Amino acid sequence: MAVAHLRELDGHADLGPDGIRRALAAASAAIRTTAAEHPEQEGMGTTVTGLALVALAGSPHWVVFNIGDSRVYRFAAGALTLLTEDHSETAELVASGVLTPEEARTSPLRHVITRTLGSAWPPEPDQWVFPAVGGTRFLLCSDGLTGELEDGEIAEVLRDAPDAQRAADELVRTAVAAGGRDNVTAVVVDHRTDPAASEDTAPRGAR
Repeated sequence: MAVAHLRELDGHADLGPDGIRRALAAASAAIRTTAAEHPEQEGMGTTVTGLALVALAGSPHWVVFNIGDSRVYRFAAGALTLLTEDHSETAELVASGVLTPEEARTSPLRHVITRTLGSAWPPEPDQWVFPAVGGTRFLLCSDGLTGELEDGEIAEVLRDAPDAQRAADELVRTAVAAGGRDNVTAVVVDHRTDPAASEDTAPRGAR
């Protein structure tokens, strides 16, 4: 249901952050309604993270958004940067200084999510907007990937893989080999330097 609502945004000439926010609110309401109609699905929900290429002030911009603990990373000029913030109990404990990032990786609270689509209250997505620059590689992934691989390992794969598909395949393979204790899903997007080239996307999931 989340994907269906976001898919409706494809091709909108005037797409911007507000349109993405409305689509996520509609998806959350649809999930909540379905759960209410089917008691066995009570509590059903999902995290969501995404990347949208939009036109703002006459120039292309990326909009990065998330609800939950799935993440978006940017890899450019050899550096890996986390663009999103986790909506989780452990992220809040790290921010308050109660846990270190290392402790958070193994904490029993790491799967407690503080924002989801389908929750009783409409979840507010975090959104970041920045100019689109060619030569940038993005990674969208579930916590099953980041729970198994350190940032340095992720950066190494993104640096060495020649294309988006191979990068996604290798990230999933490496995370599963490291333990694969949770769903491991990765989408790699290459924003090519050549403006005439289309965006290269490669989804990949395992377990």
